[in-house]
Amino acid sequence: MKKQVIATAVGLALAGAAIYGAYQFGVTRGTRSAQPLASPGAESALRAGDTDPKTGKRILYWHDPMVPGQRFDKPGKSPFMDMQLVPVYADGDGGGNGVTVDPRVAQNLGIRTAEVKASRMSTVLEAPGNVAIDERSVQVIQARTNAFVQHLAVKATLDPVRRGQALVTLYSPDWVAAQEEYLAVSRMAAGEPSDLRDAARARMLQAGMTPGQVSAVETSGKLQPNLAIASPVDGLATEVAVREGMTVTPGMTLFRLADLSQVWVIAEVPEGQARAVAPGLAVKVSPTGASEALVGKVDTVLPDVNPATRTIKVRIVLPNKGRHLLPGMFVTVRFDSGDQKEALMIPLESVIHTGQRSIVMVDADKAGFVATEVKTGREAAGMVEVLDGLKAGQKVVTSGQFLIDSEASLRGTAERMSATPAASAPAAPASEHEGIGRIEAVTDEGLTISHGPIPSAQWGAMTMDFAAPPAGLPKGFKPGDRVRFRFHLDSDGVAILSSVEPVTSAQGARP
Repeated sequence: MKKQVIATAVGLALAGAAIYGAYQFGVTRGTRSAQPLASPGAESALRAGDTDPKTGKRILYWHDPMVPGQRFDKPGKSPFMDMQLVPVYADGDGGGNGVTVDPRVAQNLGIRTAEVKASRMSTVLEAPGNVAIDERSVQVIQARTNAFVQHLAVKATLDPVRRGQALVTLYSPDWVAAQEEYLAVSRMAAGEPSDLRDAARARMLQAGMTPGQVSAVETSGKLQPNLAIASPVDGLATEVAVREGMTVTPGMTLFRLADLSQVWVIAEVPEGQARAVAPGLAVKVSPTGASEALVGKVDTVLPDVNPATRTIKVRIVLPNKGRHLLPGMFVTVRFDSGDQKEALMIPLESVIHTGQRSIVMVDADKAGFVATEVKTGREAAGMVEVLDGLKAGQKVVTSGQFLIDSEASLRGTAERMSATPAASAPAAPASEHEGIGRIEAVTDEGLTISHGPIPSAQWGAMTMDFAAPPAGLPKGFKPGDRVRFRFHLDSDGVAILSSVEPVTSAQGARP
């Protein structure tokens, strides 16, 4: 009886286990049948050339946005950064020029846009400048006779001087002789007009004495052996060429004085904007640390271009009441014509200058970001005028445009990749670039070439090594030769030559 009960219990347990297993199998099967076709694992099955079920667009390739030159034919984790690879889509039929960026990636990369707006812009230009001495006010004090320096009142360069202040006291034997002659003649013809006295007075003037010094001798009737030379201006001494005890000769420079009641401001204006500056134009000069700007006018545009900064010097005459402006002080000069004109404006930071043209990245919505060439004009307050290439209401990229432009320059390869099925398409050839340069060294591995800017590769002028082509280098090249070369970049970023040929003088003149 006991064995029968145990057998019954075991049977019931086995039956319950079977029923539970059947239930779990049905639930699992039903869940799987309810899964959508684009399951989480379906993305890993996509390849270049397939259509993304999420967007309905054909995938050209995957890449890391931070290393746009490296392409992958399937999704996964980036080998360069701790992030997933991002798909790059074709524009409709693959013939567009736009670059599509995933919104999440655009947010992570900080891509910002600004609207093209029409606004009024006055011809305003700000330029740095420096205060300089007005050279027209410089006074040169020279000796008019042989003399000895008895006392020197101004002894150092840049010492301040006042009008009428004694600069130096001299003893001159010629002055003493002329005075003695005058006094002797005066005593002989006391109280009566005398031609001799007038002649003696004229001789004192010819000896180099000033009218004031001559008057002092006439008034006092006494010999004035030591006579002082006074400053004719209020300003400072820019040169002191004498010392006490020195002997001076006629024509010798004793002092060079500058009047600071009026100064020059020399502003450095970019040569591309110098056409907006003309003599007579009103300016505002703001010295460093000053609360109020000083008003002046452009005196002249100097025919002098700084070869290092490519700026033109503009001279401004400025009154210097209170002598607050000192030579060498830094100032900011604002040129304002007051002529306001309405123009299309975009942020200055949105423009990419390639050397030969200026481009901006335009947000074309469904077409992605499109590189557009523009012609720019005046600049002011971080904005630039657009003369051609854009319309009001369009949006331009102000941050991250260099990354998008780098991607746009590689779209030719992407279009070739999308032209054939991914299953049978070979690896897309690298983009070809061309440049002109000078061979610096020749080795078995390749050439070292100094070249100018290569816009298609986003390179500036530099000297770098180029690997030899698979067929080997042509013979006959040596250091110093000018060559035209073509190359491409492999997956590791190594520049590999495709062809090298000598450059004739006519070819070298081409842009």
